[in-house]
Amino acid sequence: MTFSHVDETGAARMVDVANKEVTVRTATATGRVDLSAEVVALLRGVGMPKGDVLAVARIAGIMAAKRTPDLVPLCHPIAVHGVTVDLNVDDAGVAVSATVRTADRTGVEMEALTSVTVACLTVIDMTKAVDPRGVIRDVQVETKTGGKTGSWQR
Repeated sequence: MTFSHVDETGAARMVDVANKEVTVRTATATGRVDLSAEVVALLRGVGMPKGDVLAVARIAGIMAAKRTPDLVPLCHPIAVHGVTVDLNVDDAGVAVSATVRTADRTGVEMEALTSVTVACLTVIDMTKAVDPRGVIRDVQVETKTGGKTGSWQR
């Protein structure tokens, strides 16, 4: 097996995508934050000390998708054409899903993963004053479309 981000000497490199075809590409990633029953009750009602946790986490996820190349060293800067971040409170915490869309030469899986991760981090940040035991887990790509390899689904 070879890795595209490693050259023949084993050195890290940024993959040259200049000759790849521009296609519409999407990726959806998911993750979750496990929270205490006390925090879940506050999220379902009113009273979180820092304000609207879900709204702030949604904006953080959108911003993160746009800043992915600043955080992941070998990730290409691409035109992010759309980001949707959904957060749903359930009895155990918050489920997060992000879908990112572009028309470019490389995919948006990293942008979707970054979006979900930062949205989850924001939930932790905004709820830790009530209960610092929140846990982020199960961050993963669910689907991707476009590009040379076409569609993929977990």
